[in-house]
This record gives sequence, C-alpha cells and structure tokens, in this order.
Amino acid sequence: MSSDAQPQPPYRRIAGEIEARIRSGDLQPGDRLPSIRQIADRWGIAIATATRVLATLRDDGLVETRVGSGTVVAASPDRPRRPSRAKVAASRLPVSQVGGARQALSRDHLLRTAIAIADVEGAEAVSMRRVAAELGVGTMSLYRHIANKEDLVTQMADLVFAEAALPDPGPEGWRAKLELVARRQWALCWRHLWLPRAISFTRPSLAPNMMLHTEWTLRALDGLGLSLRTRMQEALALHSLVVNAALSTADEVEAEQETGVTLARWLQAQRARTEELLASGRFPLLAKVHEDTAPDLDEMFEYSLARHLDGFAVLLGEPVHDSPGPEPSRGTRAEPVRPARQRKE
Repeated sequence: MSSDAQPQPPYRRIAGEIEARIRSGDLQPGDRLPSIRQIADRWGIAIATATRVLATLRDDGLVETRVGSGTVVAASPDRPRRPSRAKVAASRLPVSQVGGARQALSRDHLLRTAIAIADVEGAEAVSMRRVAAELGVGTMSLYRHIANKEDLVTQMADLVFAEAALPDPGPEGWRAKLELVARRQWALCWRHLWLPRAISFTRPSLAPNMMLHTEWTLRALDGLGLSLRTRMQEALALHSLVVNAALSTADEVEAEQETGVTLARWLQAQRARTEELLASGRFPLLAKVHEDTAPDLDEMFEYSLARHLDGFAVLLGEPVHDSPGPEPSRGTRAEPVRPARQRKE
C-alpha cells in the first residue's frame, strides 16, 4: 500500500462495514438496517454523515427504502452497481433540450421529492445531495430554486400547509373556527411527521401558506373585543398546542420505527414493573385509573383542545363545557391520515 494513500472518509468506511455484512449473508434481503440515528449513535458520527452512509449503500444498489419498514437490504444486493434510470435519462439530455430538465428541476417537483423522502425516512434523510440523486440531476442545479437546507425545509413545510386550505368564512362562531383550524393542522402533522420540528415560534418562517393559517385564526377572533396582541397570543397558543402534541406523536412513531416495538408491546414489557409500583400503595389514584391499553393520541389531543378552548371561553366571559368535548364526527373533522411508515402490526 502506498505511503501517501489517503484514508477512507468515515461514511465510506462505515458503508463498507455494512456492505461486508450484506455480502457475507449476515444481513439477508429484507432485513432492516439501523436507522440514521442508530448509525450516528453506534459509530459516533453526525446525522449528516449517517445519512450519507445509507445514501451510499442505496446508490450501490445494496439497500432500498421500503414503505412501512424503512431501509432494508435489497432483494438482489449482489447486482452490479449502475446509475438510476433517472440519472441515465438526465445524462442523455443535450444541453439545448431543456424542456424535460425544466420539469425535473421545477421548484414544485424538487419540493415534492424532498417531502416524499421526509415522509418515509424522516427529515434527517433529506439533503440537497439526496434530493438531487432522486431527481437524477447535479446537486448544484438545485441551488437555482433553493438557497440551502434550511430554506428547503421551510419551503417543504409551506407547501404541505397548502394541503390544509381553510374555508372562507368558515363555520359559525369562534370556537367552531378554532376547532377547525387546530384539527386541520393536527391532521397535517399526522401525514407529515417531520413537520412539527420544521416550525419555530421564536424565529418564524416567512412562509405564505403557514402565514395564511395565522391570518385566518386572527380573523376568526374578530368581534370579540380583544386587542390584536391578545388575538395573536391566542393564535400562537393554539398552534403551539397542536405542534407539541404532534411532537409527542412523531417521537413515538420514530421510536417504534427504530426499535420495531409498538407502544402496546412496550407497555406490555413494562407491565411487571408497572404493577409492582402501583401495588406499593404510593400511587393509589394512578392504580385506580391504570389500564393496559396504549394511550389514544387523538383522544389526548381532543381533550387538550377542548380544555384550552374552555379556558379561552373564560377569558371571554362565556360558559364552558363540562366534559372532555364530544368526539367530532368524520363529516366535520379533517380525519388524520397516518403516514405509511407508521402502519405496523
């Protein structure tokens, strides 16, 4: 070996270790690979480097992304490496033939490709290089539409907010309006589990579709005798309720994805310890309400929303509800659509 040979970069070395396990049969076709976060933790590398590890294995045809399973060993991992069809097609386009290139490099196509990656693999898997690879174009070509990774995520979030268009003028009454906007956003966060982490209250994004939701909420509070400042605080508080509930939901789905253990199975595994604690007599009230069923996240959200709106009614001097709030019918609620990657047995 030459003395001036350069060591392999970390991502290539780690990809080589995983490839060796695949080639030896230690990892069989269909076996799930460690998640990006697990790779980062196991090898002590950054999330971006871990993302590059999986991207390298994917480009080499050794692994594939399977809806509902994450990244798994490809069915035929020993096939020769070759560029994707998209890359081949893009390489054959003459410079003057820009019609197809414009379509491939349109801002909308770029963003929807990034969203598709994030919906299946999480936001950590989204990078300019990865999106470019999916589109079959050079990474630098993306910068005509996107400034950087932060701008990419902001525009992704703005585009998905366009999915939750709000009616004009909306239902009658402030409470019905606030329920509607909160439930639309809740359903949106279920469809795109990465979305809550793309939202900041301290450094808000100048994203038109997201701003429309805030504007609509402010308008829903017209005529109540509240200052614009109070109305803005209520709009942010309501939005924060949705985002915080959605973060817990995303954390649970990610934990299930990474460990392969559902919440119900996890609770079952903790049953002996739980019963021991509850039998100690230190938690008599918890012992009375304890159930073996997994928490219903939709029910928890609905309860939180109802109690929040009851509190706002007190501010307005109106009577409040004396129940957790009726479960909205499917005809009036934007039903949450669970992303495919969270459907597990």
